[in-house]
Amino acid sequence: GANGAGKTTTLHTITGLLSPKKGSVLFEGQDITKVPAHKIVSMGMAHVPEGRRVFSQLSVYENLKLGAYTRKDRSNIDKELQSIYERFPRLAERKNQLAGTLSGGEQQMLAMGRALMSKPSIVLMDEPSMGLSPILVNEIFDIIESISKSGTTVLLVEQNAKKALSIADRAYVLETGKVVLEGDAKDLLENDSIKKAYLGE
Repeated sequence: GANGAGKTTTLHTITGLLSPKKGSVLFEGQDITKVPAHKIVSMGMAHVPEGRRVFSQLSVYENLKLGAYTRKDRSNIDKELQSIYERFPRLAERKNQLAGTLSGGEQQMLAMGRALMSKPSIVLMDEPSMGLSPILVNEIFDIIESISKSGTTVLLVEQNAKKALSIADRAYVLETGKVVLEGDAKDLLENDSIKKAYLGE
C-alpha cells in the first residue's frame, strides 16, 4: 500500500502497541486483541519496527541480548546469539560497537537479529528496505527470504512492491485501512492494476 494506507498501524495493532476500535486479532487460534505487547512477544511474535529503533547507546551485543529478554531457556540464548552472528557476520565483527554508530543497513540487520533472539514463530517487519542503498536492499531481502525458509513466518510491510512480491508467498494490498486486493504474490506481480499503481509499469 501507499503512504498512509494503514500498514504500520496494522502491525502496531497486531503487536499490541495500539488497540483496535473494532474487530479482533487472532494469533495461532488465540484472541490476543487485549493482550499487552510484552506478553505477545512471549507468545512467539516479534516486531522489527519502521526506522529500526535500535538502542543507540548500547552495544550490538547488548541490543541482541535484550531481544532475548522474555525467554525462559537461558541456556540456549548463547547458542541463539551464535546463530545470529552466523546469519549477520557484520554484527559479529561489530559486537562491541555502539549501535548508534552503525550504518543504516547494519542497524537494520541488528533490528532483525534482535527480533530473532526471542525465537519467534512469526516476525513482523515494517519497511526494512527504507533508506538503504540498492545493494543493501538486495542483501536485506536475501536475509528475509532465508528467515522464511528456515521456518519462521515473516509478515512483511514494504513499499518496494516488486521486491516484496518477488519473495512473498501471499500478498495483500491496503488502501485507507482496507484490504482491496489479495492473492498469490506471483499472481499479483502480474496484475495490471498492481503494475500501474506500484511497479511503475
